[in-house]
Amino acid sequence: MIKVKNFYDCLIKHGIDFFTGVPDSLLKDICGYISDATVKEKNIIAANEGGAIGLAIGYNLATSKIPLIYMQNSGLGNAINPLLSLADPDVYSVPMLLLVGWRGEPGVKDEPQHYKQGRINEKLISSMDIPYYILSADLNKSYENIISKSIETAQSNSCPIILLIKKGTFEKYKIKDIVKDKYEMNREDAIKIVISLIDSDDIVISTTGKASREVFEYRKLIGDSHNKDFLTVGGMGHANQIALGISLSKPDKNIYCFDGDGAFLMHSGSMGIIGEQSPSNYKHIIFNNGAHDSVGGQPTIGHEVKITKIAAAFNYKKVFSVSTTIDLKNTFNEFKSSKGPSLLEIMINKGAREDLGRPTISTKENKNNFMNNLGK
Repeated sequence: MIKVKNFYDCLIKHGIDFFTGVPDSLLKDICGYISDATVKEKNIIAANEGGAIGLAIGYNLATSKIPLIYMQNSGLGNAINPLLSLADPDVYSVPMLLLVGWRGEPGVKDEPQHYKQGRINEKLISSMDIPYYILSADLNKSYENIISKSIETAQSNSCPIILLIKKGTFEKYKIKDIVKDKYEMNREDAIKIVISLIDSDDIVISTTGKASREVFEYRKLIGDSHNKDFLTVGGMGHANQIALGISLSKPDKNIYCFDGDGAFLMHSGSMGIIGEQSPSNYKHIIFNNGAHDSVGGQPTIGHEVKITKIAAAFNYKKVFSVSTTIDLKNTFNEFKSSKGPSLLEIMINKGAREDLGRPTISTKENKNNFMNNLGK
């Protein structure tokens, strides 16, 4: 495995001292080290990967130096537009180095949402005419040559370069700059309370990451049906629009979107569409732990922004924020009965239990069971 300190020092030696991106589980160790070793203004965790490309372009325009952008390969979807319409040699020709975690690599076990992206990863990068190199754990020394070649190519061709990172490439590193616990509940506690308080025929659309896993586990624990939940295992930031599409088509049902602060921030403009459409049956719950919890716990700005004020500005009819079990239980009936769109922010600690399971049904089974239930 590559030692994260050595990798970071190699980047610094080659003049790379500005970092931005969205954390990834395969990159959590190097992202954690970057977070601890870099001053705040030189390591910016972006709202989404496209925004990170924009930040990188701005940094290069101001300094002529090469920035580094980190992301999961699924994040390339957000990054393709600014990569091709801005950074590409046919447009502004901006040099940059992208560190991309290779989820769903062929032959490596992973979650279903990553298989297609992982399988076409190299073809996709090649179709964008972006030069790339693959890094893995066995490149313990030669990675330095790869970094050197990558930077040389980025500089000489004035173009983006991708370093595609295989699973297990970096040694383990525990981040020191973590979000401190200061609330009574964690996400799973809050999810259990909410599910116990909603009506038996209400519909839940849960966001990607551990939230959907916790919903599934709790339904299993209490012997409840899974067909009332759509588990949005991929497409971070899009669960609230899936919920909107359902709420507009099924006005007789209460639709609850279980969202996270990182997902909300990634595509926050979607809340404006929810407010403009104004479905009275739309209930938006944001479990705000101020962290990218599923990919290493790096901080978001979730605890620093006023999500309820943002929702109100986007024409949500009612907004609530709670941070204790008692407040959640006392507030929930008013939230549930209010004419939507309504938003409930639940302030929570980050973290999940180590033995948290994964859904035991396939994504297609989840979809079909869910659709059958909706059609009743």
